[in-house]
Formats: sequence, C-alpha cells, structure tokens
Amino acid sequence: MAEIKFEKALERLQEIVETLENGNIDIEKSLEYYEEGINLIKKCSSKLKKIENKIALLNEIDEDEEVQDE
Repeated sequence: MAEIKFEKALERLQEIVETLENGNIDIEKSLEYYEEGINLIKKCSSKLKKIENKIALLNEIDEDEEVQDE
C-alpha cells in the first residue's frame, strides 16, 4: 500500500467498517477488508506516534527557551 494521508486512511477505515457492519459480503472479502483495516490502523497509529513525539520535542524546546529567557 502506497503512502496514504492520515485523513484518507481514516475515511477508508470508515468505509471498511460500514461495509463489514453491513454484512452483505462473503467471508473471503470480509477477511480482505479486515486485513486492509488492520494495516490502515497500524499506519495511522504510527503517524500519530510520530506527531506526538514531534509535539513533545517542540514543547521541550519551548520550555528550554523560556528557562533561558528568565
């Protein structure tokens, strides 16, 4: 799966959930959707972790600058 934007991944996950909840697909296709959903969740989780780490780093830099200004 190519690199996908976070928002697009969430949209696709919603589509997958709706399709699986509908229940009008065969078991093989359900498994394909489930696998795709798991992969999208992993990608989203990884992106969120990177963003959280970057925010934490920026907050540390900001706090360090405030201490130096005092």
